[in-house]
Amino acid sequence: MEVIHKLESKVRSYVRSFPTVFAKAKGSVMIDESGKEYIDFFAGAGVLNYGHNPEAMMQAIQDYISQNGIMHSLDMATEMKVRFLKKFDEIILKPRNMNYKVMFTGPTGTNSVESALKLARKYTGRTNVISFTNGFHGMTLGALAVTGNEMKRGGAGSDLHNVKSMPFDGYLGEDINTIDVIEKMIEGSSSGVDIPAAFIVETVQGEGGINVASKEWLLSLQKLAKKHNILLIIDDIQSGCGRTGTFFSFEEMGLDPDIICLSKSLSGSGQPFAVLLFRPELDVWSPGEHNGTFRGNNLAFVTASVALDYWADESFQKNLKDKVDFVQTTLRNLNESIQKKYGFKTTFKGRGFMNGISFEQAELASEIAAKAFEKGVLVETAGAKDEVLKFLHPITISKELFLKGVEFIEQAIDDVVAEKNSNKVKKIA
Repeated sequence: MEVIHKLESKVRSYVRSFPTVFAKAKGSVMIDESGKEYIDFFAGAGVLNYGHNPEAMMQAIQDYISQNGIMHSLDMATEMKVRFLKKFDEIILKPRNMNYKVMFTGPTGTNSVESALKLARKYTGRTNVISFTNGFHGMTLGALAVTGNEMKRGGAGSDLHNVKSMPFDGYLGEDINTIDVIEKMIEGSSSGVDIPAAFIVETVQGEGGINVASKEWLLSLQKLAKKHNILLIIDDIQSGCGRTGTFFSFEEMGLDPDIICLSKSLSGSGQPFAVLLFRPELDVWSPGEHNGTFRGNNLAFVTASVALDYWADESFQKNLKDKVDFVQTTLRNLNESIQKKYGFKTTFKGRGFMNGISFEQAELASEIAAKAFEKGVLVETAGAKDEVLKFLHPITISKELFLKGVEFIEQAIDDVVAEKNSNKVKKIA
């Protein structure tokens, strides 16, 4: 770690949460250079939905490299690109009756978001975009403008223009339908809010604190968008690729987004890969109008094509539904146990494999995460005050390993409480 402290910028973050040097990883486990194993409830912030180094993907990479496969190709046609597009159409789009163009935007999620914002503004001729409280969409300036977090926005060093933030579902309390507020604002001639080019929204806000939008709220947002010819952008970067139990997070909601952002687990292997999906009539780009050197990550095409095989397997999807019930039941029970055993005010939040426990005493989440790391579990926090202990394990984790990880977290909570009680005693003495 000495070289990290000496040479790497202070901007580093996850290495502070997990202060060790990792050497290997397999499935849902990471191993550091000393040989200590850590159960991964973080999964690369949602990049590793299928776990670390899945056998079929790793074999495909080895075979591809051994045959001198093309590594870099800009946006030229390659065999691997063609294979991915065909399989994505056959396995994902056609069975869901989805007619979308595919745009290779650049390697990361924020590239996908930037492309979505540019396309919406270009197509509609409007400049304003409406984003939502606690939303997170990336760290480049356009994506950062539609991100809510004060600290991350503060790093821009520049004004962030042409965006209005509106309240997400539940942000103003359970009794207020925030769609009514949004409608009033965009229809009011003196509200100061221009009709936007697009709404950009996450169905489940990951970094924002595992805030789940209801089906009713999302359908109302879509209805409002159609009423005013506003494009609906769904950011499925963290909540997609199976994270909520289906490939797209909105599949069972009756939503028909105009634009969809995908990245993170799209490659299945940790290879950087992002795309933008949009309705064919929105394809108003001129050739090269949105560009980027790394739109042809062929290793990502290789592993993404293998990852799609999961979704061609009905038994895989059926198993996901069963595992979602198991995971959520276990975490709800953990939440209730915390309340009864310690009297903490906590709330279970989540959908599918994207879950969290929110602590009214915000600092507890970070303290528990730090103690869990000592026990051998990688778990992070989320939310405006880092008040949510966030469970983002691979969707392929075994039930046994998941339960073991939860057990370690329970032990971590015990230790945090014991230390707090000990400190109280010392203060009294």
